Amino acid sequence: MARKYRVVQKYGGTSVGSPDRIRAVARRVKEAHDKGWDVAVVVSAMAGETNRLLALAQEISPDPDRREVDVLLATGEQVSTALVSLALHAIGVPAVSLQGHQLKVMTDSTHGHARIKFIDDSRAQRAFDHGQVVVIAGFQGIDENHNITTLGRGGSDTTAVAIAAALKADVCEIYTDVDGVYTTDPRICPDALKLDRVSHEEMLESASVGAKVLQIRSVECAMRHAVAVHVRSSFNQNEGTWVVPEETTMEDVIVTNIACEKEQAKITLSGVPDVPGLAAQIFGPLAKEGIVVDMIVQNVSHDEGAGGRRTDLTFTVSVADRARAVAIVERICSRIGAEKVTSSADVGKVSVVGLGMRSHAGVAADMFEALAEAGINIQMISTSEIKISVIIDKVDVERAVRLLHAKFVTGAAADAAAGKAG
Repeated sequence: MARKYRVVQKYGGTSVGSPDRIRAVARRVKEAHDKGWDVAVVVSAMAGETNRLLALAQEISPDPDRREVDVLLATGEQVSTALVSLALHAIGVPAVSLQGHQLKVMTDSTHGHARIKFIDDSRAQRAFDHGQVVVIAGFQGIDENHNITTLGRGGSDTTAVAIAAALKADVCEIYTDVDGVYTTDPRICPDALKLDRVSHEEMLESASVGAKVLQIRSVECAMRHAVAVHVRSSFNQNEGTWVVPEETTMEDVIVTNIACEKEQAKITLSGVPDVPGLAAQIFGPLAKEGIVVDMIVQNVSHDEGAGGRRTDLTFTVSVADRARAVAIVERICSRIGAEKVTSSADVGKVSVVGLGMRSHAGVAADMFEALAEAGINIQMISTSEIKISVIIDKVDVERAVRLLHAKFVTGAAADAAAGKAG
């Protein structure tokens, strides 16, 4: 007998944020189950619940133990799985809820930011054999010592994609409060366009520079296992955006996304001795503390001082990591003989992303020219094969997004339409 069509559906916190919305989720799941499909449902905690639990932990202890915080936070998804399962039972759909330890989502032991190592799909397979919908807690797993772990913010996306890979699902549907992936944030740019299809690589780059639709590790997982992801709205039946392996025609579009990130902090070590090995002494301790460094610029050495040639080293981290990062580099500063450490949170990042940048020269020059004409100063630059990112003043971020979107997206679309008409 041919294997049934198999789908993983993931619902975020807003989608399960109230009893009415949970009932709506159950009705949508029933539609898939009634088609004879195998259905696995991954749910987040109800909207606001994770923040409420974190606030409770902070009220009990200003520096709560990470293991116990994971135990606490995992209860949010446990509530959602039970409620969704109850809603399915109420409309005649057989369902079983499974927590991370019951499905055996095995992770490493990094509490608060664990990574999935493998998933034992046997429990889900047995449920499918009995015609049941499997309702799975996102965001959580278990390590080899049977400790509950969590995957970090947005971890339910990663859970869903990893389960889709383990179950060899035909599609992983990510239901959210937007109806797809847009060329930029519609709240900043009202003429943003919804994309029908986007490559894993473009989505990965967009997620890494501020696009919030999908969590970056979920895209990495989808790319690694060739999982087709369909980003859709949980509030309508519209077709969303398919995130799929790269297709040849995708390079016809030069830029697909203008992304931004306002929660950036810039840290500068001034007067760093210009000798081999110091970069490792600076960034090694940051990595050990789980602080992700984004962009790095080392200035040309200035005049020699008493200790020889010196240089300035500037890098960016998230605003949430700023205080910890500054404390770490201040300790390092005195040890390596650097002059001082300064930091600022008055910056933001704007990026252009697109597969077509591989084969079209001049995107960087056009980007820099557009920003210059608008009087927007570029402080740092970072590039990859399909992405260009700049650090600018935070007050200029939204204006930069709008003008770059007009230049590379709506302007390019208008030129293409005019070309076809001609």
